[in-house]
Amino acid sequence: MAEKIKCLIIGSGPAGYTAAIYAARADMKPVMYTGLQMGGQLTTTTEVDNFPGYPNGTDGTAMMEDLKGQAERFGTDVRFGMVTKVDFSKEEGGIHKVVVDESVEIEANTVIISTGATAKYLGLPCEQRLMGGGVSACATCDGFFYKGQDVVVVGAGDTAAEEATYLSNICTKVTMLVRKDYMRASKAMQHRVNKTENIEVLFNTEIEEVLGDKVVEGVRAINNKTGEKTEISVTGVFIAIGHTPNTQLFKNVLEMDETGYLITKGKSTKTNLPGIFAAGDVQDKEYRQAVTAAGTGCMAALDAERYLGGLE
Repeated sequence: MAEKIKCLIIGSGPAGYTAAIYAARADMKPVMYTGLQMGGQLTTTTEVDNFPGYPNGTDGTAMMEDLKGQAERFGTDVRFGMVTKVDFSKEEGGIHKVVVDESVEIEANTVIISTGATAKYLGLPCEQRLMGGGVSACATCDGFFYKGQDVVVVGAGDTAAEEATYLSNICTKVTMLVRKDYMRASKAMQHRVNKTENIEVLFNTEIEEVLGDKVVEGVRAINNKTGEKTEISVTGVFIAIGHTPNTQLFKNVLEMDETGYLITKGKSTKTNLPGIFAAGDVQDKEYRQAVTAAGTGCMAALDAERYLGGLE
């Protein structure tokens, strides 16, 4: 027999937990399945200084525990598990069927999707081979292991700039490889990079090969304008080139843009199917901040509450 619930939240993180807080307070008795990474991407961030309410800052894991505790205080049923199949109704007031871990069946009146996004990699065989041996997509997770060493950061956006400045406080030298002749990062982040003495930015430069058998010993970089190749001796390579939304489960079910982000209607969190809502990085490729994810989580719960109210 399938378990019947009013509100199912798929995925944790600021969006999921905030949706849970609002849904629980609205007596929707939400059930959350956290996914494999409980707390989402923020659990890989050591310092969070820009989330309101933490005057002295906090770390991502602690903040997610705070949000989880708050959601549970109001009655959210937080469960560790992975949604593996969905069968969403196309009818107004229809029941949405979900399978968790390929065995547990859930029937929900509303579903809030907050599955987040996953870091992108370059796709080089050597990159995958040396994952865990010096190649990483999270400076705040792994930077500590490269204290006093030389590292490379690949990318040109805010994430790359942020990771480079973070690493500059730990590492002897940070070399940023930027594929184009300019950075996409905000002016504030560019200024921070430019003012940091031990960060060097190489423009029009890409990684051709990550060097080393079992651990990173360097990179072979190529200037995509001149074709000139350079070997840079480093022990760590941090990839910061963006994210892929975790929406594969909803392909051919929900409307997405060309890169896989779920499309929501207007200023709401409504998807193209009634009773299905999306919040956080799964539908936001512009801001991707904890506070904006939390905001859309709030919106999703309110949208779900109003949807249920309209059916009564």
